Amino acid sequence: MSKETIVSRSLFVDEMTITAKAGDGGNGCMSFRREKFIPKGGPDGGDGGNGGSVFLQADESLNTLHHLAGRHHYKAKRGGHGRGKQCHGKNGEDCIVPVPPGTLIYDAEHNLLLRDLTEPGQSVCVAEGGKGGKGNTRFKSATNQAPREWEPGEPGQSRMLRLELKLMADVGLVGKPNAGKSTLLSRLSAARPKIAAYPFTTLTPSLGIVELSGFRRFVMADIPGLIEGAHEGAGLGDEFLRHIERTSILVHMLDICPIDGHDPAEDYRAIRAELEQYSPALAEKREIIVANKMDLSESRLHLETLREALGKDVSAISAATGDGMNSLTETIWQVLQKVNE
Repeated sequence: MSKETIVSRSLFVDEMTITAKAGDGGNGCMSFRREKFIPKGGPDGGDGGNGGSVFLQADESLNTLHHLAGRHHYKAKRGGHGRGKQCHGKNGEDCIVPVPPGTLIYDAEHNLLLRDLTEPGQSVCVAEGGKGGKGNTRFKSATNQAPREWEPGEPGQSRMLRLELKLMADVGLVGKPNAGKSTLLSRLSAARPKIAAYPFTTLTPSLGIVELSGFRRFVMADIPGLIEGAHEGAGLGDEFLRHIERTSILVHMLDICPIDGHDPAEDYRAIRAELEQYSPALAEKREIIVANKMDLSESRLHLETLREALGKDVSAISAATGDGMNSLTETIWQVLQKVNE
């Protein structure tokens, strides 16, 4: 594997295990008031401060967990100890860890889903800070006017967390390698995925915002190409399919004139089988079938053959020249509205 390939794959991180440790509560104080001319000052020990908690918060400026790589321990500040003159200890500062929207947070020890952060600004407390201990002032009573009792602060919660990212998009692009998915995304949005004339050019998922007239927009996700046997690890496997599980619809890209001589209809059935192997719910999503590379010779003949073989409507485009793009985006928008309703 080339150095360029290693670097490009390392920049996209969609799984991470971290440890969150909340701050301990501060200890309560045992103190007695001692001032001149006040012989019976009494207890004046203050309470300890509460420890800080650890929060995970969705930040819309992020689309990968790469920023967490290299640091796996996140700790909030502990609470300050109580002091005399009934001074309360300072509360510990919270630790806020930003994550991209679409992050699922699991308790790694119990494999329990704690929260799915789908909206920017959403947050969840994953480790609660310990409560501060009581000072001896709290134990004063009519029968115990000089208490020497005090409480230590409670320990903060500690948790090992497994983070799993599923990108938030309206439309997911699927298809075999070199079907033209990355070219389509680059033509419709400002995304700039790598494009080259060899298989598996796309090594990591890409997101792009498609702008339409009338202030309409939708988010499109491109994932690495699939091949037959992907669910068993063939090619790049199916490890990136999780990123289109949240999409409303799928756009299935087909090379209408594959250079290897494959039948586009058979390519379609092979990818559909992989989707069903991975998740029946994913395979049941609304789908738009797109025949790409219609600028090539004999593409019209192949298109009619494909439509007859599948018995389904197939949109025809050329991602290279831009032909059929406006019609495709309008079709996607109309289907999205129906699905969302």
